[in-house]
Amino acid sequence: MWKSEKKPLRNYVPISEISPHLRTAVILAEDDRFEEHEGVDWKAIKKAAEINMQRGKFSRGGSTITMQLAKNLYLSPDKNLFRKLKEILITFKLENTLSKERILEIYLNVAEWGNGIFGAEAAANHYFGKKAKHLSRHEAAFLAAILPRPKFYDRNRGGPYLQRRISSIEGRL
Repeated sequence: MWKSEKKPLRNYVPISEISPHLRTAVILAEDDRFEEHEGVDWKAIKKAAEINMQRGKFSRGGSTITMQLAKNLYLSPDKNLFRKLKEILITFKLENTLSKERILEIYLNVAEWGNGIFGAEAAANHYFGKKAKHLSRHEAAFLAAILPRPKFYDRNRGGPYLQRRISSIEGRL
């Protein structure tokens, strides 16, 4: 007998149906130079490479929102140099094909916000029982704060690091 798996929660919505608070919070938390760069933030890549060299492993990626979208849509989550190079090439194609608004819309609809929770609409429903367009500043800051480790934070919502991160993002909104 097959073990029943939880069906992923997802519901694609246009960017107009996603709270402006969430749009801004995700940019602040994930890629505060999103509007300025052309898909790759070379300073962030350099800093991540330095940290990875110090730690002796791939622990940071320096990815922009567009790079994360490229990975989410087309690549495995493996952390290695070859995958990062493919991610950069796909990122350039996305940036040359889509507007920043469209990149953000797709990203917000495919990002994972917990175990089997994909997209802003599913996340807003899962965590707050509401539609993504009705998220408050605090709720948006929470969702943006958990993006780096959504499965972990779905289970561990009350830790001091997460609370500081939420406050920091909310303070910048």
